[in-house]
Amino acid sequence: MTDALMLLSFGDNGWGDQIARGTLVTVSLALASLPLGLVVGFLVALAKTSSEASMRAAANIYTTLFRGLPELLTLFLVYYGVQILLNELVRQFDPTANVDVNAFVAGMVALSLVFSSYASEAFLSAFRGIKQGQYEGGYALGLSKGQTMWLVIAPQLIRLALPALGNLWLILLKETALVSVIGLEDLLRWAGVAARVTKEPFLFFGTACLIYLALSIISSAGLSRIDAWSRRGEVPR
Repeated sequence: MTDALMLLSFGDNGWGDQIARGTLVTVSLALASLPLGLVVGFLVALAKTSSEASMRAAANIYTTLFRGLPELLTLFLVYYGVQILLNELVRQFDPTANVDVNAFVAGMVALSLVFSSYASEAFLSAFRGIKQGQYEGGYALGLSKGQTMWLVIAPQLIRLALPALGNLWLILLKETALVSVIGLEDLLRWAGVAARVTKEPFLFFGTACLIYLALSIISSAGLSRIDAWSRRGEVPR
């Protein structure tokens, strides 16, 4: 027990500093991916409800692609594929140039793409739960389409989609562990390094498990508060 506490302590004798930094990277990556994924998911859902067949087709191809590919493969395609593409482009102007893609940015983009493909379905289901009369009521009040969407539809949309989006957030939080394979120093990567150096895999991977579990519990509590806030003013049934 004493040895375990020493290994997890902060300072030169323990790995606490590295584990804490890795946890911060994990949380930062998830928080950075969330807004991008929500915005793209909302736009894809709008495209799926469009009267334009081409927009509906493009949105369906997008969701089919990123829901069908393994998340790890998507991460590799973004990290290595974009890097190769950028290098090919810049070498058209400077043959000696070299571009390195930041692992954090690549992870954020890849996770956002996957998250948005699932979030779009959550938003689409929420759209279907809002009656056409809500739109017509907004137009009858003299609101434009944009104002109706923002003032009338969006609040209801968030409330209806929140349970599904909350589950997707918890999945996103855990999927950040994938970025360790491209060298980002997140929680799982530091746990793996510490486990190899100290020969104590159970201790450090167990600690990582507890941290992920704590983050999930905190997130669940926060989501419950947000759900209660979104339902304020509802008449109890």
